[in-house]
Amino acid sequence: FVVMRIPVDTVTSRRFTPPSTTLSPGKMSEVLPLAGQDSSAALAGKLRTTDRNMVEVLADHPGELVRTDSPNFLCSVLPTHWRCNKTLPIAFKVVALGDVPDGTLVTVMAGNDENYSAELRNATAAMKNQVARFNDLRFVGRSGRGKSFTLTITVFTSLPQVATYHRAIKITVDGPREPRSKYLWPGYHHR
Repeated sequence: FVVMRIPVDTVTSRRFTPPSTTLSPGKMSEVLPLAGQDSSAALAGKLRTTDRNMVEVLADHPGELVRTDSPNFLCSVLPTHWRCNKTLPIAFKVVALGDVPDGTLVTVMAGNDENYSAELRNATAAMKNQVARFNDLRFVGRSGRGKSFTLTITVFTSLPQVATYHRAIKITVDGPREPRSKYLWPGYHHR
């Protein structure tokens, strides 16, 4: 039984630090509130110019955007239930809160425990002005009865970044519809 130690190159090993918490020493005095000031007012709008505050972006687009599990990305709110292979009511967008170069590819994948990799159409877009707009994103694969898909959003920066949107959308053959009535035909009683 031989134990091998693999050397770790500390130069290439990186820990994740959200852009909103990385402060250069020169910026430290700008962000720290002055004595006697309301700390929330002093901190508002003091992020680097390339970074946008998540709260501000969400406030600018009420009801349109939702948080992902990544502090760097927001995405469009999807309907809770939709029909497979049907155009979404609004274009799906991914919004970068940090600096992502124009032309960076962004992909969306959908899956759950029943359908781990659902078929999607038009699931790749390019970043432009910190927004990736998916033209006519369609969910072809179905999520299963009573199940929703989790979306995995991959942004192909020099170090790829991944964000997930849990329980994003339920996809069925019929899509959302009126619940079945207790009576199928007049005069017929279901027992």
